[in-house]
Amino acid sequence: MAAYLVPQCLAYGELAGVPPIHGLWAILPPLLLYALIGSSPQLSVGPESTTAVLTAATIAPLAAGDGLAATELSSLLALLVGLVCFVGAWARLGFLADLLSKPILVGYMAGVAMIMIAGQIGKICGMALESESLPGQLLELLQNPGSIHAPTLLLALGVLAFLLLVQRRHPQAPGPLLAVLLAVALVSLGNLDQRGVAVVGAIPTGLPHLALPTGASAETLKYLVSAAVGIALVGYSDNVLTARSFADRGGYRIDANQELLALGAVNVGNGLMQGFPVSSSGSRTAIGDALGSRSQLFSLVAFVVVLAVLLVLRPLLALFPTAALGAIVIYAALRLIDIGEFRRMRRFKRSELRLALITTAGVLFTDILTGVGLAVALSVIDLFARLMRPNDAVMGAVPNLAGLHDVRDWEGATTIPGLLIYRYDAPLCFANAENFRSRALAAIEAEATPVQWFVLNAEAIVEIDITAADGMLELQRILAARGIVFALARVKQDLYQQLVRAGLVERIGAQWFFPTLPTAVAAFTARRDAAARPPLPSA
Repeated sequence: MAAYLVPQCLAYGELAGVPPIHGLWAILPPLLLYALIGSSPQLSVGPESTTAVLTAATIAPLAAGDGLAATELSSLLALLVGLVCFVGAWARLGFLADLLSKPILVGYMAGVAMIMIAGQIGKICGMALESESLPGQLLELLQNPGSIHAPTLLLALGVLAFLLLVQRRHPQAPGPLLAVLLAVALVSLGNLDQRGVAVVGAIPTGLPHLALPTGASAETLKYLVSAAVGIALVGYSDNVLTARSFADRGGYRIDANQELLALGAVNVGNGLMQGFPVSSSGSRTAIGDALGSRSQLFSLVAFVVVLAVLLVLRPLLALFPTAALGAIVIYAALRLIDIGEFRRMRRFKRSELRLALITTAGVLFTDILTGVGLAVALSVIDLFARLMRPNDAVMGAVPNLAGLHDVRDWEGATTIPGLLIYRYDAPLCFANAENFRSRALAAIEAEATPVQWFVLNAEAIVEIDITAADGMLELQRILAARGIVFALARVKQDLYQQLVRAGLVERIGAQWFFPTLPTAVAAFTARRDAAARPPLPSA
């Protein structure tokens, strides 16, 4: 893990617009603090591309090429991002993560995996590719096959083949760690670094120190706060998506509010230790997962190794080929694409598969936050559509089966003549009030025998709003005008109190509320039989 994250973090430091050594400094507080505070045993938190790019875009106009100003601004921005996350954790905003359904998680990880693979193609081919998309990079390779550096590509393919073979034959072996050692040995013995194979190279030295960012004007602070809110939103989305995806694969659960708190802590730590805003790294988490990490002990060990690298181990890591790094990332990315889950969703419900594919496409062709936002919006629309047009049922007797059941589900099921028991399988609110009224009236019209009693089975109606209450009053008026009794059965206590406050109980009459369906049927039968008896002769 350290062999991978050291060069990666150096690159992210440069990407964030600060000296590369700050990228290594920005991994130290997250490795330590998240291991102590985070709720995921596998998540790797620290510098990553999205927050690095957002940091550079935020501080570049203010720093104007001044390196010292850029480091001060990036530290202050990290501190503000951490404070925003603390406020979110205090406000218990982690519930927003509940909008991330299983198809979104599966599709998100597939999209991230493809982005990871696209980011390594240039490394494993020894080329500088202009395109950032996977199709664009493949097209560049096809157009310029002569630019591929053969020794680099062969080394990368050899490392990837080694990893896949170890995974298949010895799944418990630390394949990526063995690949790191093997690649360093090949470079050292074959002098591959002198034959055009790129290596990590010299690593700067030094350790960060505790310092409070200073020197920002009120106007600058206002600008940074607005940027910090956006970075915190992007960082938390990435953090909780990655954590939940691996939690789902590993069979454990994470605490969304705890993740907000942990993300706040690591960013405050970076703000005080000359770092910059950070979030989770899908690639490092995937590598840890591939190695078999099941606790944050891997982060604590990586923390010690990074310290050792900064102090004494720089020459050893300098020989590590970047092509082997690319192969390790591709290997980890391939493990994130869960083809089995895509197939399972296709068998279960096509709409779930479409949502996963839309998430994957959104992550690939827009950006991560936009893609996830699109998928969440579609999930909410789908949920709202189910609420507006839920299942309903006319209930009747089934031969040789106790109780009352949906007559559409059973052959030979019949309703009780004159009695219509109707079930609506959703809470009643403004979104479905008209749908409820029209479908209830349609069910009455569909009965062959004129309906005398309409009994609403309220077992699925857990609450009601004022719009739906008015709709129910309107339905009662329509039924009363037709001489039809409107009654309710299986009304929960909370719903009953809402109906009292809405005036429905007074309008309908408390005697028309029945605790169970059998009591409603018995009351109807008794009244029907009483009405059918001939009158007694007068004295």
